[in-house]
Amino acid sequence: MAELIWNSTAVRDHRYNKWLNRFAWLTCVATLFLICSGGMVTSKNVGLAVPDWPTTFGYNMFLFPVSKWVGGILFEHTHRLMGSLVGFLTIILAMWLWLSEDRRWVRNLGVIALAGVILQGILGGLRVTMMKDEIGVFHACVAQAFLGLLVVIALVTTKFWRALENQPLDTQDFTPTKTLAIAITIAIYVQLGLGATMRHQHRDLSILDFPTANGAWIPDTSVTALAKINAWRDARGLSDVTAFQIWLQMAHRFLAFIIAIAVIAFCLRVRRDAPRFVALKRLSIFWVAVIACQIALGASTIWSNKAADVATAHVALGAVMLSFGVSISAICWRVVAGSRHGAPNVSPARTGRALPKPA
Repeated sequence: MAELIWNSTAVRDHRYNKWLNRFAWLTCVATLFLICSGGMVTSKNVGLAVPDWPTTFGYNMFLFPVSKWVGGILFEHTHRLMGSLVGFLTIILAMWLWLSEDRRWVRNLGVIALAGVILQGILGGLRVTMMKDEIGVFHACVAQAFLGLLVVIALVTTKFWRALENQPLDTQDFTPTKTLAIAITIAIYVQLGLGATMRHQHRDLSILDFPTANGAWIPDTSVTALAKINAWRDARGLSDVTAFQIWLQMAHRFLAFIIAIAVIAFCLRVRRDAPRFVALKRLSIFWVAVIACQIALGASTIWSNKAADVATAHVALGAVMLSFGVSISAICWRVVAGSRHGAPNVSPARTGRALPKPA
């Protein structure tokens, strides 16, 4: 049996393509920078600095003179070029997967990624030509989902992923931990959607203090209270707010608190149920650190009245949080699936290493 395990692992390692995996991670990083670029465009409210699409002021996008890259045009045009780069990388990745991957479902992920990047390009163009904020929100949400998909592709093309098949946990049932990871990841995605909705309103923040909300822990959104709030905002040149906008921001805060508690609970659960699963323990600890930084950036976004650089960093770290969630959920799913299929009961203490060859 040990010889069989070793031989099967050797075959899987032989199929591992180091350069394909590196290219997949490169595409992930490029997509993260693209999301940062999009966040800066929205934060600076320069999404329509270039009024035409797919051309740029009548020029071919790739031939637009560098001397004209000024002001808001710089951010919007750079975002378009980065989108084109990510599209080009995704085409190569999809073709590479199709030609070299022996797992059909992984090849299909490449095809889905290709469809996703085409959809993103179309949505970006429609946002310009139709001038609808709703399309911008959808565009932002699809971008996060697209990054998550690329992270899955990069993860499943690693040696680490292949090694997990024969290294299930030595616990009776890891399913609740997997379910918690997936639930947190979904909650993070919903949270990113709430943030995108607020950003694409192109208005001042509806609540300008933190941790309180308009001076109270639970904001008063009665007609009288709103009249006082808007009178105060008008005196300072700020846009008026509605009860919906206030509660939208409060929902964003409440969900952030829930996610933080859930991530900490997940980390503690992994330490209890899988103390020797080093990779998962480290990822869960990093997840806690990222959520702490994200809350700090969220507070800074409020205190700075949505300064573009701070708000963009908040968007970028949100994408990183989602990437951690997707990776952790995929790893948990892989481990549980391996256990259900009756894989050998091997401790994951050496997860990511090849099994020792028997004498």
